[in-house]
Amino acid sequence: MAKFNYVAMDSTGKETKGVLDVGSQAEALNRLKEMGFLPTKVTEVAPPKSDAKGGKAAAGAKGAAGGKGAKKGGGQINIKIPGFGGKVKAKVLTTFTRQLATLVEAGLPLLRGLRVLEKQERNPLLKKILGDLSLSIEGGSTFSEGLAQHPKVFNRLFINMVKAGELGGVLEVVLKRLAEFMEKAEKIKGKVVAAMFYPIAVMVVAVGIVALLMIVVVPKFKMIFADLLGGDAGMPEFTLFVLKISETLKDNTVIFPDWFFGGMPFPGQVVWGIAIFVIVFKFTIKTKKGMWYFDKFKLNMPALGPVISKVAIARFTRTLGTLVQSGVPILQALNIVRETAGNVVVAKAVLDIHESVKEGETITAPLEKSGVFPPMVVSMVDVGEQTGALPEMLLKISDNYDEEVDNAVSAMTSLLEPIMIVFLAVVVGSIVIAMFLPLIKLMETLGGDAGGGE
Repeated sequence: MAKFNYVAMDSTGKETKGVLDVGSQAEALNRLKEMGFLPTKVTEVAPPKSDAKGGKAAAGAKGAAGGKGAKKGGGQINIKIPGFGGKVKAKVLTTFTRQLATLVEAGLPLLRGLRVLEKQERNPLLKKILGDLSLSIEGGSTFSEGLAQHPKVFNRLFINMVKAGELGGVLEVVLKRLAEFMEKAEKIKGKVVAAMFYPIAVMVVAVGIVALLMIVVVPKFKMIFADLLGGDAGMPEFTLFVLKISETLKDNTVIFPDWFFGGMPFPGQVVWGIAIFVIVFKFTIKTKKGMWYFDKFKLNMPALGPVISKVAIARFTRTLGTLVQSGVPILQALNIVRETAGNVVVAKAVLDIHESVKEGETITAPLEKSGVFPPMVVSMVDVGEQTGALPEMLLKISDNYDEEVDNAVSAMTSLLEPIMIVFLAVVVGSIVIAMFLPLIKLMETLGGDAGGGE
């Protein structure tokens, strides 16, 4: 008998670990299936070092029996996860799901559909995974069990919906719902990214232009004005103010020493300050408390806060509605929603809902108490619970909020464009005016001198 360490998911979707005393890896997998678990990793426990020192003869026998696999594995038998260390893009996975749903709905057997998609798939990682899924199904495993072997590519939402479809005998319906869910999620994401691309691009270009003017162009004017007007005393106050800002940025952003490769720039205090701030910020938001405050700020921040909040609500309602409608138990569905919420504050609210439902109470009370969901959402969920149409009501809420997100993003983009144009015009215009004021003063001085000479 050998010992095998295993990692698996139970019926509620929670990860569990343990040790089995069985004769082989295949027996360990069968035992886990009998226990109601979905195995994701089964590894043979390595023998103690004292047993490994049994002499060259024993090592040679082991090598002959195990071949190359024994040399590489060092006595361990692993379930290889091709998705580990890499991910398939959401757009590629969405296309695959839609194509598979279409093939299965058309009456094509699942295994044949996977083989067809494997032949035409261009993504090497997904192509390899499709081959492994086909082999897994041929070996007697279910589709959801095969998907569970690739947790880096297929999340718990995907796996549990497929499992619910298999148990209910409606896999083609679940795959279609899953494809629609992923397509709508990608559509909203694409709209937000597309809407924000233009303002961000304009802001980056604007900052670059202003930095170029203040660090490179303006300092050259300073030397010219100093020669013509006899030093800083003869310059207008506004020009001196702009020149002071330019000098501060130049001296603290990039420094051009003559001895450093002929004047090549290297970072100054501003650059180092920004770098340190970014490092500290990233470290802070990785902590539990820091992530909580940052996610809370994102939901309440000006301008972007309402959009982020609506995206989170749409994601929560669509995910929960799709899972419950597909036959996933409510407690298991809430666990999946919590893990895929994308926001710690929303995840905490979902956890409270889970505990409430677990105690036999309704969803409405903790939903209202969280402060994340507006009264309209709470009221519609309450109506859905009372009428027994909770999944349909949740999907209606998500459709409504998808439209609100689209409208909010369009309105925000329309508002940001004139604000950025005015901001850029004020900044660049101020620099131009500051550079022209000394020239105007110089012209007035020269004109006065010419008049006095006559």
